[in-house]
Amino acid sequence: MRRLTITVPETAEGRIDHFLAIESGLSRSYLQKLITEGHVTTAGEPIKANEAAVAGQVVELEIPDPVPLELAAENIPISVVYEDADLLIVDKASGLVVHPAPGHSGGTLVNALLARGTEYGGIAGVQRPGIVHRLDRDTSGLLMVAKDDKAQASLMGQLKDRDIKKTYLALVQGSVVANTGRIEAPIGRDPHHRTRMAVVPSGRAAVTGYRVRERLPGWTLLELDLITGRTHQIRVHLTAVGHPVAGDPLYGTGTSKRGPEGLGRLFLHSWRIELHSPSDGHIIRAVAPLPPELESVIESLRAAGAGQVGPAAGIGGSSEVTQSVAPVEKRPA
Repeated sequence: MRRLTITVPETAEGRIDHFLAIESGLSRSYLQKLITEGHVTTAGEPIKANEAAVAGQVVELEIPDPVPLELAAENIPISVVYEDADLLIVDKASGLVVHPAPGHSGGTLVNALLARGTEYGGIAGVQRPGIVHRLDRDTSGLLMVAKDDKAQASLMGQLKDRDIKKTYLALVQGSVVANTGRIEAPIGRDPHHRTRMAVVPSGRAAVTGYRVRERLPGWTLLELDLITGRTHQIRVHLTAVGHPVAGDPLYGTGTSKRGPEGLGRLFLHSWRIELHSPSDGHIIRAVAPLPPELESVIESLRAAGAGQVGPAAGIGGSSEVTQSVAPVEKRPA
């Protein structure tokens, strides 16, 4: 059993469970489970999830030791880009689900990680050992995995404080006007399609930075900085500004959904990550090059446009732009 004491500061507002989730680094669903089971108290009395945070309130959390996993270890090949005593950074393949969920009890990255015989952090729940963040099933690239609770809490805290720099590569439809830019638009559940996300007034603040890496016939290769980390953020933001990601089966339509000739998957790749070591704070950087199936698409586009287009450097047009997208309004009942 691990114990954690948190004092509510003068500046705290809103519900106590929301505040505790941010301060502890625990997932909100796991924290609410602890509250329901009576593991979160103040002055010896269990709290309720919907209580307001009160300045000066001292809250005690009892975090049970992780329950032994019932998940099966599976011999699924994974590429480890970096490893030390605190964490792994893996290069996830497109098509690999990160953790078990309804409909995906096996064949996930978690099942593959268990086969390594390594200990992992348990504060995100027993179905997500060591998992700090996730990538969509169709997205490839770098993903961090914590080896113990201390490392997991550190990495979650760095994500919360936006101290981890994550850069993606995406091929998008059309010619992006500005060489560099920033998309600012709130993201929440799409009121018209409940399986999708959208830019909506009630959504959470979301910011994506981008730079043109290369201009190709009918397409633009972008570097994207994930400044916030909302569900489907890059895909939703780029669709909202008229440049959907190539090969996107959920947000794409027509040409963008099909992508360039030879593309058989979503062209979105977690390319570079920079973080601080949970142990001593030194900077860790990792890079995962484009997978061969994406690199071959770029090579084909280059060949098709030889002598017509080129890299972003030296191309005219506005140098930088910030785009705010009008949210989707909910239809009247």
